[in-house]
Parts: sequence; structure tokens; C-alpha cells
Amino acid sequence: MNRSEQLLALATDTIWDIIVIGGGATGLGTALDASLRDYKTLLIESHDFAKGTSSRSTKLVHGGVRYLQQGNIKLVREALRERGYLLKNAPHLTSVQTFIVPVFSWWEKIFFGIGLKVYDLLSGKLSLGDTQILSKKETLAHLPSINSNKLVGGILYFDGQFDDSHLAIELAATAIKKGATVINYFKATGFIKTNEKITAVECLDILSEKKYILKTKVVVNATGVFTNAIVKMDNQFEHDLVSPSQGIHLVIDAKFFPGRDAMMIPKTDDGRVLFAVPWHDKVVLGTTDTPIVEISFEPKPLEEEIEFIIKHINRYCTTLITRSDINAVYVGLRPLVKQKTHISSALISREHHLSVSPSGLITITGGKWTTYRKMAADAVDNAAFIGKLNKEKCKTAYTQIGDELEKENRFQEILKEDASLAEKIHSNYSFTKAQIVYALKYEMAICLEDILSRRIRLLFLDAKLAIKLAPMVASIMASYLQKDKNWEAAEVAKFTQLAEQYILK
Repeated sequence: MNRSEQLLALATDTIWDIIVIGGGATGLGTALDASLRDYKTLLIESHDFAKGTSSRSTKLVHGGVRYLQQGNIKLVREALRERGYLLKNAPHLTSVQTFIVPVFSWWEKIFFGIGLKVYDLLSGKLSLGDTQILSKKETLAHLPSINSNKLVGGILYFDGQFDDSHLAIELAATAIKKGATVINYFKATGFIKTNEKITAVECLDILSEKKYILKTKVVVNATGVFTNAIVKMDNQFEHDLVSPSQGIHLVIDAKFFPGRDAMMIPKTDDGRVLFAVPWHDKVVLGTTDTPIVEISFEPKPLEEEIEFIIKHINRYCTTLITRSDINAVYVGLRPLVKQKTHISSALISREHHLSVSPSGLITITGGKWTTYRKMAADAVDNAAFIGKLNKEKCKTAYTQIGDELEKENRFQEILKEDASLAEKIHSNYSFTKAQIVYALKYEMAICLEDILSRRIRLLFLDAKLAIKLAPMVASIMASYLQKDKNWEAAEVAKFTQLAEQYILK
């Protein structure tokens, strides 16, 4: 993944089969799918890959226990199938995670026990393990920090876990390897139409400020919560397709929630489920579901959301957490498909939605990380029809994502050039200086935020430490990129301002 090399593909007067706008989960999945069908594919992203929602998930690859409670069997079955595909196709980026549901009455034990057995059955041959009914003693062994007062027992079930932004980067790299052109910091600014059909996309390279007009047979809008802006770029009178909501996550040290098992609280005050999930030797707590009007790439947590999670987790755990115990808070926006009736955002379906405008713009939205592959397949099927492309079958169900051997060889090359890069950036974390150089050289990292937020997940794990280490990381970047001290200072200042939003005051 080299941005300069990717830009070379724009030098000729090419007519692309498909241009994908949006470098999150669905867009990157669409680019990979299209490239595997031998369509000439270009993906453009106005910021960094997975800058928005796709790096701010609960880090779960799951069928959705809550959707089972709502009776949405179709969505659960589809998501469980996709969970199975993803764990097989990206084993180095995913893992099986055990979850415990603590129960406080015999009725709950029966109800959730049966429900999670059904969850198991729906996964069929792609099951990750058998659901187990636990005694009170067994539950306490799995969840040593759980409040035992009135505890009857628990239900143990299996789901998947992953690192969202790392998967996004690997999807981009795999799409490029399969023939796609993928470029970050490259913005779609308008459409050119012939006979009222989109035939080209006007673009701006954010870094060089160079403008492009790129011809295409079809365009896929996969911009998540920013879907409405692209839809209106096509037709300013079109109604909104997305009704965004936000969810926050709090990250705490593992000492507050020791053990390898995650906990799922089946029902909060607003009808959602709440998770406590071990991740990178920390614990992620979340999430909320709050309808919002204003959207941005850096949404801010609301005070009531912060208090909501702290209050709920403290109901269940013996070691109470306070605001000062929070290492980081991050916020993601959900691109929920707009409903005609006013209902709670927690009840809005997570099924994806595909539409085609009169100009031929294909918009794919809704869904979640787990179902990105199915969303991409639907988008490419429709793009092939609209763009009059040769009909080819989807191949992503059994396509490996990433190349661990190639990655390891590249790391060894970096260390051969400079053995000192094997040093950790901090003694408390496994991240090394070599990872910084690798991200610049092979993962299209451009700025300090790209490194500390999405290539090395330090901003999401320990925001204060990320600020502290920012000058050192910027210095390594400057040396590799041949930048001066003014560049370093500007990057540190910009990153520090951003990272302050991840710290609770």
C-alpha cells in the first residue's frame, strides 16, 4: 500500500468500471469484491481509512443477541453466517471470545439460556462453541468482579472479536493486491452527468490540492453516516436516507474487570445490551444509542452517556469505577436507515439498505461491521447491473484477508535496516517503533493521528499516554518522511488537540 503508486493509476484517461466513495468497512469490502470480479475499481476516501464509525465499534464480530430478542431471526442468521466467514478469512485479526450473561432469577436463567441455545443453533456449521448454563459458583469463577448479591448463575456463550481499524487496513491492502486502486485523503466533490446519468466524479487530492475528473460506468456511495451529503450531491432535493445515532465506549484497565471472559448485560434502562469486553489488555465498556442531528468525524460524548455506562457497570461489579478511572472515551456514529415513524434509535433495524437513484448512483447504508461482506456483495451485484458490466459471481466468502507471511517479511526488512526499531514505544504496551515505519511505508499512514489512532491503537487505549508519546512518534515519522521540526510541532499540536477529546475531565 503506497499512496504515490496508487495515484499513478489516475494519470491516464481511464474509464473505471466502479468508483467507490467511502473507505470504511462497507466501501473497502465493496472495492475488494469488485476487484475479485475483475472490474476496474477505484476507491476514494476523504480522510483516512476507517476514520469514522469503522474504527469506533465495540470490537465484536457477532450475530446480535439483541436482534434475537427483537425477533429478527433473518438478521441474526445472516450475521452469524458472516461472522463465520470473517473468522475463517481473517484468523490473524479475529478471535473467539467467551461471553457470560449473569442472571439474577431462575426465570432469567431459563429465558436467556433457551435464547442463547437458539443463537447457537442459528449459526449451524459455523458455530463457535456450545452454550453452557453456569451455576453461581461457576459464574463467579468466570467473572471474579461480579456482584454476587442475588446472583443465581450465568449463561456462557461464544462470539467473535476483532480489531476494526486493522481489519479495514488489511481489506484495503488485499483489494490493492487483487487489482483495485485505493486512495485515502482524496475527496469526491461533485458528479458529472451525461443524459442525466453519472459518468464522472470530480475529485480533490487533499494533500496536493490537485483536482481530477475521473470517468466511470457506475458509482457506489458507501459513506456511512455521511451518506446524505453524497446523495444530495447527486440530487439536492433528495430526502435523507440516514438517521444517525451515536454510541460511546469507555476504556478501563483490566484490574477493574479481571479475567478473559467478556460480560453481556442483557437489558439496560433504554432497552440495549451492555458489554464489558477485554481488548488489547484493557476492557471496553459500551455502548449507548443516542439520536443526533449534527454529524462530524470527531463526535463528542454526552455527559448523560458517560454517566449511563458508569452507572450500569457499577450495578454489576464489586470494584466501582469513577470518571478518573477511564483511560479513553471514544464515540462512533451509526448510519441507521431513516424510519418513517418516530421510534427509539435502539429499536431501528440494523439491516442494510440499498437504493439506486435515477442518475445511477448506488447507495449502500445501514448494517454493521459483521455484515460488511454481504453489504458489499449486494452493492457490487447492483453496480454490475447498472454499469452494464460482465456478470461475475461474488468470491469474497472464501477469500483470505491480508498476508501475514508477507507482513512478517517486511517487518524483518525494516529491522535489518535499523535494529533499534524493535524497541517498544512504551514498556506497558507491545507496540514497537518498527510498527510506525511499517505504517508509513506499507499502510498509507499520512499523519500522527493515523498512526496513534488507527495503526497503533494507543489513542483508544490510553489517551493521556498517546499525548505524552506523540513527540517521539512524530520524530520517527519526520525522520522517515524527511520532514522538518515545524512539521513535527504542527503534527503534535494537532494530535494533542484531538486526543484531549478522548480524556474525561
